[in-house]
Amino acid sequence: MLPLRRLSAACRRRGLAQLAAGTPREAADAVVVGAGAVGLAVARALAMAGREVVVVEAASSFGTGTSSRNSEVIHAGIYYPPRSLKASLCVRGREMLYKYCAERAIPHKRLGKLIVATGVAETAKLDMLLRTAKDNGVDDLQMMEGSQAMEMEPELRCLKALLSPSTGIVDSHSFMLSLLADAENLGATISYNTAVISGHVGDEGIELHISESKELENHSIGSPVLPQIVLLPKLLINAAGLSAIPLAKRLNGLHQAFVPPAYYARGCYFTLSQTKSPFSHLIYPLPEDGGIGVHVTLDLNGLVKFGPDVEWLDDKMDDMSCFLNRFDYSVNPTRCSGFYSVIRKYFPNLKDGSLEPGYSGIRPKLSGPGQRPSDFVIQGEDVHGIPGLVNVFGIESPGLTSSLAIAEHIVSRYNST
Repeated sequence: MLPLRRLSAACRRRGLAQLAAGTPREAADAVVVGAGAVGLAVARALAMAGREVVVVEAASSFGTGTSSRNSEVIHAGIYYPPRSLKASLCVRGREMLYKYCAERAIPHKRLGKLIVATGVAETAKLDMLLRTAKDNGVDDLQMMEGSQAMEMEPELRCLKALLSPSTGIVDSHSFMLSLLADAENLGATISYNTAVISGHVGDEGIELHISESKELENHSIGSPVLPQIVLLPKLLINAAGLSAIPLAKRLNGLHQAFVPPAYYARGCYFTLSQTKSPFSHLIYPLPEDGGIGVHVTLDLNGLVKFGPDVEWLDDKMDDMSCFLNRFDYSVNPTRCSGFYSVIRKYFPNLKDGSLEPGYSGIRPKLSGPGQRPSDFVIQGEDVHGIPGLVNVFGIESPGLTSSLAIAEHIVSRYNST
């Protein structure tokens, strides 16, 4: 960990008028904002490329946001429009992730999953998914009659199913811990409890205004938070996840036409109270608005989870609360009532009272209710015209699967700065 006070031991340059007098300024080579799966993967890749990397994270540890609040599924690349970043980076990332986990003994399993049609009207959608997957380079899917799928999974009920043998699960914490160790072994440093509160981009480059997270805890909405240090990076990767867009909006000099609107969708998970899993594969219904449906996920300990659902969040948090990840992650127990009817379409033997509240996650989305799903956005100088700035927006599913490929993509395109 790199304490903030060590950053202040820097050469000082003339500050801007809005900064407190004597605010220390320090040059940096590459700064990554955000220590989730993508931020850590990018830091590792940049360090492997010979960059001096500093990771700045507002939380007290790594991976406390979306990266640790998901299904921990290694996706195959089935759902995403051909030639989209989600499609290409998921397929490439899946290969890289399985290889990485095998080489480092990171807990994971290639369980396979069944995408099921439970009604006649849904069977045509399976055919569409099969065609999309083939266009994306996913060529191992198998179309099955319901009888074949139910022979594999006796508790399942469906008319037809797609089997994806290359879908799996991974211990996301162990994965991120390994990425962090790799990056640090290559000389990268990480500063926790350190928030980027604003910045400036101009002819003289990028400057980041940074404060200890505790300084944000008691601030009043609308009151300024003065930086304690200013970093001057040659390369800045904004991989801040849920707060990537709020941060970009606070970068003076970045034209706001390049900053998309932010939408947030909470997804709740409920666990099955019985100890024995009714399934040996992951079971997915067809995709729904805002997500890929309330599905069955097994973790590496055999725990059965159902979720996530989609709950669009209307409340607008102020930027500082967003930087501190003050989203509401509570799971309302009454939401499980909606789970039973959905799950029983493919798991009719689900017993009343067998679902218990688990956890929730927040998806950082770029499209809202009823809108077409958005692609990942990886935005560099070729888009916004600012040398050394890379914004990474909308990294929801399949972000975990794609993380190594996202890092590879960023380093291959933007490391020359």
